[in-house]
Amino acid sequence: MAFNDGFFKKVEKKTKVDKNTILNLAQKLQNGNMKDEKTLKEIIQTLSKMTGKKVSAEQEEKIISKIVNDEVPKGVDKMF
Repeated sequence: MAFNDGFFKKVEKKTKVDKNTILNLAQKLQNGNMKDEKTLKEIIQTLSKMTGKKVSAEQEEKIISKIVNDEVPKGVDKMF
């Protein structure tokens, strides 16, 4: 699915996150080793900045542990 600049401008207007940040994050998610703690920390920190939500070191470690140990639900229906 290709996104045009109009799409990114709408997202940026609503979220204050620019196109390059979105594309860089998407690339990290697509190409990154999701079992590598360094990659996961970078992704968590990027998402934290994008959303304006602080993630403590303890929360970060819990998230990384869940991902590395395959404890993340595979489907949205199993998340809640």
